[in-house]
Formats: sequence, structure tokens, C-alpha cells
Amino acid sequence: MKPFTPHTLPIKDLKRDKFIHLIGEANRALARFDGLIQSIPNAAILLSPLTTKEATLSSKIEGTQATLQEVMEFEANLKEPTTEKERDIQEILNYRKAMQYAIKEIPSKLLTNKLIKEVHNILLDSVRWTNKDRWNFRTWQVHIGSSRNIEEASYIPPEPQNIIEYMSNLEKYIHYDEKDILVQLAIVHAQFEIIHPFWDWNGRVGRIILPLFLWYKKALRDPMFYISEYLENHRESYYESLSKISKNNDRESRIAYFLTAVKEQSENNIERLKKILNLYETKKVKIRELTHSQFSINALDFIFSYPIFSTTNFIKRSKIPKQTATIILRKLMKWDVIKMIRKWSGKRASLYIFTKLIDITG
Repeated sequence: MKPFTPHTLPIKDLKRDKFIHLIGEANRALARFDGLIQSIPNAAILLSPLTTKEATLSSKIEGTQATLQEVMEFEANLKEPTTEKERDIQEILNYRKAMQYAIKEIPSKLLTNKLIKEVHNILLDSVRWTNKDRWNFRTWQVHIGSSRNIEEASYIPPEPQNIIEYMSNLEKYIHYDEKDILVQLAIVHAQFEIIHPFWDWNGRVGRIILPLFLWYKKALRDPMFYISEYLENHRESYYESLSKISKNNDRESRIAYFLTAVKEQSENNIERLKKILNLYETKKVKIRELTHSQFSINALDFIFSYPIFSTTNFIKRSKIPKQTATIILRKLMKWDVIKMIRKWSGKRASLYIFTKLIDITG
């Protein structure tokens, strides 16, 4: 097997009849999801646990073993990672940090190779492979497959001396006006994974690009689209659709897979967000009735942003006076809005969980 040579973009000979029926469905589903987000004044708060879930699932595709609840418990404990599980969690937190950084930087830097390298750099901050050529495109040949022997590889990415050329072409295509944005994104994502520009962590970088591209192209008014759940649940098809490009020159199957993923995950996100919104409205009334406090909304927004939290974090981040915060916590626990999962002991603060939100988030 030889290193693969990617197509130059844009692709001129796509057989659109193989996926054209999916374009409208995917665009409508994505627009409904975006419309729902725009109708919610505090969407960033309600979507906070889903953002962490996206980081968790995207990392899981690459082999991390931490669950969403474990990630949130680790954050609430605020300590340095020491075990293998905690190092997995650090990778997940870096994913979210990289996404947040890119969102902040795109308005001034655009969606460029420089920004993509910066995302890679943040992903590798303080993790197991932190010294493995962060920031830079790879300068040596790699291969995909379980064997160390390149002759047994399932895929050999392009040779390293050509990566700058291929990534330059991809960057230009990102700013190209394609007929349909979702078809363009399917091509962008596949091309990035095929080029495999970094020594590792390409999968995570590629999935971070997805919502950034939709936001940059104004298909979304906020970069809040979560697709890793579908990709994780259909992992075999995910890799198979990529393999068909290098083996059979079949980009149409990959585009069809991607459009289906956008449609189904948009619908899933809509249903989950509706449940979260309903829970928020229900708890807003209940917490106001329980606390009779001017800080009831502060408490509500905090537990939706941090469904697992410590007493210390609640007092610090909710901006509720310490004495009032303690009273509110006691009332929320008494009436089963939250549950204690760890009692105060020595230097360790009590830990609480907002179970109903965790159950919805999944």
C-alpha cells in the first residue's frame, strides 16, 4: 500500500444523485435545532452540560474511558490528574478548552490552518503526549492500523512533505462558496482526516472543526452543534465511509453518511434540549418557592451549568453570599432538587449532583 494522494478541492465530478435527497432533510433539521437555540435567552447555560458531553464522546472515539459524570466530578474536585482515568479526563477538558479558544479567536483570525494548529496545541497541553510535536504538522510518515508494520496498515496518509500543500488547498476550500454548506463540510471533514496532518489527535481536531465551520459559514448563529454521539454510536460506519474514499474513490458515500448524521443528531439534540428547557422552567418555579430568595435564579443557573459541584464552587461561582448560599443548598437538598454524593471531610468540601439533568444529558 502506498501513501494516499488526496483530491484537489473543490471536487468537480461529484455524483450528487447519490445524496441529493438527504441535503434538504439535513439542512431543515439543523435549522430547527439552531432556531430552538435562538429562542432560548440562556442557551449557553442550558447547553453547558451538552458541551461537556460532546467533549467526552469525541474523546471516547479515540479511546478515553471517562464518563460524563466522572468528568464533572473531577472538575468539581479541582485537583491535578494523577491516575490513568484522570489523565483521560484532562484530555476531555482540553477538548472543551480548545473549542472555547477557537470560538473566541475565529472573529479575528478566521478559520485557518494557524487556528487549527493552535487547537492542536491546546489539546495536547499537560496530557500524556504533551511533548509529541504540539502545534506542528507532522514531518514523518505515519500509518493507520493496529500493527506497527506499515505493510499491514489499513490506511497510509499522504507523505509528510506534501502536507503543507494539501492543507493550504483545504484552507482555501474552507473559504470557498460551495453549493451547499453541509456537503462542503462533509468534504472538509473527510479531507482533513484523509490528510492526517498531525502525528496524532487528528480525529479530535477534525470534530472540533465541524461546529466551527457551521458557525463561520453562518449556518449556525452559535457554534453549538454536537455530533460525536452519532459518530460514536455508528463508529464502524464512520471509519468505513472514510475508507471508501481511499479505496474506491467514493466520496458520495461519505457525504451521505455525514448528511444522515447531521439530520439524526439534530433531531436528537432538539429532543434533549426541549427536555432540558422543560426541566429548567419547572425547577425555576420550584426553587423560587423553596427559597423565597432574590438569588433563586443564581442558584438555578449554577446547577444547570455545573450539575456536579462542591460547596466551595457553589459559593464562589454562583455569586450568592456565603450564608445565603449555605441555606439555599440545604433547602435544595432537603427537597431532593440535588443530592449529596460526598460529605465534607477535612479539606474536601461536600459534593452534590443534580441527577435529573445528568439523566437527560446522558
